[in-house]
Amino acid sequence: MRKGERAALVMQRLEQHYPEVPVPLDHSDPFTLLVAVLLSAQCTDKKVNEVTPALFKDGPNPAAMAALSEAIILTHIRQLGLARTKAAHVKRLAELLIERHGGQVPKSFTALEALPGVGHKTASVVMAQAFGVPAFPVDTHIHRLAQRWGLSSGENVARTETDLKRLFPMEAWNKLHLQIIFYGREFCTARGCNGMLCPLCKELFPNRRKPLLTSKA
Repeated sequence: MRKGERAALVMQRLEQHYPEVPVPLDHSDPFTLLVAVLLSAQCTDKKVNEVTPALFKDGPNPAAMAALSEAIILTHIRQLGLARTKAAHVKRLAELLIERHGGQVPKSFTALEALPGVGHKTASVVMAQAFGVPAFPVDTHIHRLAQRWGLSSGENVARTETDLKRLFPMEAWNKLHLQIIFYGREFCTARGCNGMLCPLCKELFPNRRKPLLTSKA
């Protein structure tokens, strides 16, 4: 099966499994989504969703969040990984949204990536899910599955993003990246599938006889 055929099969099967895909991080607007994605680094979405209701009650918008001290923000997110660094980033991010963008989340990759704690993946999620701009955020789930499914070499996340954008139609990117994440969590987990066990891996590579060594990147 050629790479393009594998990509078409992946799209077909994921659409069958997940015709509707909600954004897994609870949010109410672009600002709360931006903060939630920032907080999700090295942390599960479930854990982030546990702490953000109280945080967003105190800081529902950039002005209110900027008015909070780092200590108060830290109190809300203390149970998350890298909590101190994230607290500092959230406060400074809110301040910069006011100083540079009139209190609004910018609709620009460049402007978003200039904010503290916001890398390309975070910016891509916000652009895709808050503003509907075609993007293909690549997290560890997508990076791992793209390699297992023979869609990318797995050299690094930047290469994976480029490969996936070439394989899939632009209008599918925003939904597809969520579908892959959901499939990875349910069927093709880091330890639950080695490239030979989940339904899609077996369908894509029925003759694979050795476990696939997946990149940790």
